[in-house]
Amino acid sequence: MINKNEDSGKKLVSLIILNYNGIELNIIPACLSSIFALTYPNFEVIFVDNGSHDSSVLYVQEKYAARGLVTLIVNEKNLGYGTANNIGFKHARGDYIALLNNDTEVDQYWLDEMVNTIENNAGCGMVASKTLNFYTRDIIDNVGHLLYPDGLNWARGKMEKDQGQYEIETEVAFPSGCAALYRREIFERAGGFDDDFFLFGDDTDIGLKGRLLGFSCVYSPKALVYHRYSATAQPYSPQKFFFVERNRIWILIKFFPLDTILKSPFHTLTRYFMHFYALLKGEGVGGKFIQEYSGLHLIKVFFSVYCSAAKGVFRMMQKRKKWAQKRTVDSTEIKRWLKQFRVTVRDVTLKV
Repeated sequence: MINKNEDSGKKLVSLIILNYNGIELNIIPACLSSIFALTYPNFEVIFVDNGSHDSSVLYVQEKYAARGLVTLIVNEKNLGYGTANNIGFKHARGDYIALLNNDTEVDQYWLDEMVNTIENNAGCGMVASKTLNFYTRDIIDNVGHLLYPDGLNWARGKMEKDQGQYEIETEVAFPSGCAALYRREIFERAGGFDDDFFLFGDDTDIGLKGRLLGFSCVYSPKALVYHRYSATAQPYSPQKFFFVERNRIWILIKFFPLDTILKSPFHTLTRYFMHFYALLKGEGVGGKFIQEYSGLHLIKVFFSVYCSAAKGVFRMMQKRKKWAQKRTVDSTEIKRWLKQFRVTVRDVTLKV
């Protein structure tokens, strides 16, 4: 894959796109077209197919890879979000690593704005986009991410009408993995994503790793992305519930201070109570889930979450020890993040 313009004087950005059945969903053509309309002069595209059973690989091979426009990597099966992106990173040559979901379209100035933000903010290692709903473009998908005290992450600004309330460049916890920019150093020093996660929570994991290594994350309000939310994975499916809940437990064990972990059951029970309340009223995340699945199904997934999480506790404790040695900040700083970037229980249960 040849850079768009190696002689521009701009640092090379490796743009990794992870795909699963993007042709079947009719999203890959629009995503790639928007990428090759970017005005940033020096980037490479690494397209990682995660075991698609549609014609995604054939389409990308004929239209882009055969012309030297993208590096095409084909996994024989679905390896999950983190592992597949780690494979993409092994082929990346850039000073910066940009991640994009296949169900996004980017504004032509998106990459210019992301690079400007990371280079103009001292200590910044990650940049969050202003991500809007693809179909209703005055509704916010996310403007960076926030954290709940039990390890759950949440999209800042989710489902709010965009009325100019997020037009200031500011620090956020970490970027959404659907459209993010990272310094290469974060991936190299952190060892990439956690291969155990498979799906969901990966952006929390790499975001906290970046922060533990001493980097901040800045939200770039002019870096516009349009996102078809959960086009590949259903937004209120048992699969999503399983991975979101299990992985937030592992996040808690890997990174949070001990006293915060001990207090976390209170926050989790409060969240579950609010979910139950929303479920009874047919509102929020619980209400959406129960529209398609039975209460018994929900209970079965709940127990499978905790069984799977328990099986991985030893591995997470080993990783906790590793990060206790590697991190450059203390527990006081982590608690400050949890306070500064905290999301309310009402937002995580009643917003959809």
